[in-house]
Amino acid sequence: MAEEIHARLVILGSGAAGLTAAIYAARANLAPLLLQGLEPGGQMTITTDVENYPGFAETIQGPWLMEQMRLQAEHVGARLLSDSAVKAELDKRPFRIHGEGGAVYLADALIIATGARAKWLGLPSEEKFRGFGVSACATCDGAFFRDQEVIVVGGGNMAVEEALYLANLAKSVRLIHRRDSLRAEKISQDRLFAHPKISVLWNTALQEILGDQTPPPAVKGAALRDLKSGETRQIKTDGVFIAIGHEPQTEIFRGLVEMKESGVLITKPGRAETMRRGVFAAGDVADDRYRQAVTAAAMGCMAALEAEAFLSAQD
Repeated sequence: MAEEIHARLVILGSGAAGLTAAIYAARANLAPLLLQGLEPGGQMTITTDVENYPGFAETIQGPWLMEQMRLQAEHVGARLLSDSAVKAELDKRPFRIHGEGGAVYLADALIIATGARAKWLGLPSEEKFRGFGVSACATCDGAFFRDQEVIVVGGGNMAVEEALYLANLAKSVRLIHRRDSLRAEKISQDRLFAHPKISVLWNTALQEILGDQTPPPAVKGAALRDLKSGETRQIKTDGVFIAIGHEPQTEIFRGLVEMKESGVLITKPGRAETMRRGVFAAGDVADDRYRQAVTAAAMGCMAALEAEAFLSAQD
């Protein structure tokens, strides 16, 4: 028989949202239990330099920031376990969360903070330079490419928004798109085409990212393939931004919690509670617009405070 572990509050995910929720919940004497998931620390653990998290005058490292959050959560009384949720039963309380290790976690309230993964092209060179010139977040890393040449890969709203944001910082921005038209909203396209710093390379695919592997690695260029002629050429670039979307880690909640077609969980307006009573969402699972560590942390705070109020009302 599977081991059953009961907690008043179970938190799924150990990124900025989950750990912040754990800190606030522990300080409210909820004795939260947090399952760290497959990627402890979330997306921040693959982010190198961080300049935009409040409270640090100097550049800090993403993994260091998440380690500090983890230590703080444990210090105030949160219990962290190395397990991942693989199945959820939310029809009645206590909710039942099945862990990959075989345990079943019983929760009087649940916070889902399992985050989202950026979609990548799957190129070996993309992996080599990730965090060293290759990024999936312009608002996170754009400032490192001030007055430099960058390319953005994609053709939807996200790609156009990233290109427009980078155009305020970079020397030039080239949008690489596989087709001969964009999927983005018309008003965004008009802004893109009118911007003097942005050019679009149509019917083009990123074939390889070029650069130096000697520490520290650095992107120097890109190999592009013309999808009509088949010809390949190389261009100079200092940074590559992949903007082909994100995948919220919400598969096990499909059909259990109301969500958008993309998998992003729907919460009540201005709230962290989902449409299912006692289930809260924080961070990238409920945010398909900002996707910042600081907004994820803020949502984690909201979720913990709402969970505390919910549990107090139940008591």
